[in-house]
Amino acid sequence: MGRAAGVSVEDRIVDPARVVDALRELRALTGDAHGAQRLAWTPTWARAREWLRDRLGGSPVVVDLDEAGNLWATLPGQRPDSLVIGSHLDSIPQGGWLDGCLGVLAGAEVLRALAARGTPAVTLKLVDWADEEGVRFGGQSMYGSATVAGALDPESLVAARDSDGVRFADAARAFGVDLAAASRSRARLADVRSYLELHIEQGPVLEGLGLPLGVVTGAVGIERHALRLQGMAGHAGSTPMSARHDALCAGAAIALEARALAVGLDGRATTGEMTVQPGLATVIPRTVDMTVDLRHERPDVLADLLAQTRDAAARIAEQEAVSLSMREVLQIAPTAFDESLIGLAADVVAELTERPAHLMPTGALHDAAQLAGAGVPAVMLFVRSRGGISHSPAEDTDPQDLELAVKALANLVERVLRRL
Repeated sequence: MGRAAGVSVEDRIVDPARVVDALRELRALTGDAHGAQRLAWTPTWARAREWLRDRLGGSPVVVDLDEAGNLWATLPGQRPDSLVIGSHLDSIPQGGWLDGCLGVLAGAEVLRALAARGTPAVTLKLVDWADEEGVRFGGQSMYGSATVAGALDPESLVAARDSDGVRFADAARAFGVDLAAASRSRARLADVRSYLELHIEQGPVLEGLGLPLGVVTGAVGIERHALRLQGMAGHAGSTPMSARHDALCAGAAIALEARALAVGLDGRATTGEMTVQPGLATVIPRTVDMTVDLRHERPDVLADLLAQTRDAAARIAEQEAVSLSMREVLQIAPTAFDESLIGLAADVVAELTERPAHLMPTGALHDAAQLAGAGVPAVMLFVRSRGGISHSPAEDTDPQDLELAVKALANLVERVLRRL
């Protein structure tokens, strides 16, 4: 590839400041005073993708859509074996300016730089995964990557509707996507040998450690369950405390117990939804519907956390004299990233920061986990988030950290290309 010894991609051609400028331009194009508005399958999302196509124009890069609606930019190499860089342009409503799009625009810059050097030995691809956020049609995250990875049957989403009653199938069809044919996109993984993803951390760990970058070792597993607690309504004034069947007291105790169990096992437990009926100040709560979301990077510990939470919920329900039902809503197994890629990424980060790389799992859902689950060697780089804030207009990362992250991705691409 004509590489000078000891000189990286970023040292020669990649312009990290160009990526930061592009991120700001995208924010102005597709956001407003309330944050990013690139909701999947909307005109604003389409505008962002067309803007990306324009940025990739004038180079030997070939841009196309697969059957699931994922946007691919391909720099053909001497061999079809491919290295893929991926992330997503879509956002939640009123989201942050960096979530997802950092990885896409950094990848586009690396693609541009390598295209300027001529034909690479192996094919390099950039993918903008469709509808990663999954907030519009009932919370199916990572639609595009899960479909390509074979982890999702897209036809199961045909009847899903958004808050305006629009069907997923109709929204996708407006973008040229037939959900009945979307699974054909799985052929895109045939020649993929490695997958890399750069993302903001979306949490406070790196900032707390005083580190700009981290290397992601894998994705935590998730056990999300819906609980219904059925008690008995009664008058708030005339019913003695000893005679109550209070569903809310039981629900609150379960949420606190799950949190304590997660702390003890170094996991995560979140009660993010709780609906109380009848919901009146003068009536003892009769019914509570709530969720418990449990996460851990080790499957055995996650199973233990779930079992202990089940036992605690049953015990608390009995103590409060209410009935309990519990059903699974979501189950995702923990996913480990490729050890050799983790090693390469750690070397890159250590060289750029002059400190040992911090290795960490991701507690959030990312497309890289879908690829790893399909058997593709994968790894992620994290760049610190200011205040640990994400999915918010307040989401931010210092420009110098963003530029360092682009350099890290470029250098990692260089090393993976040499290995391939």
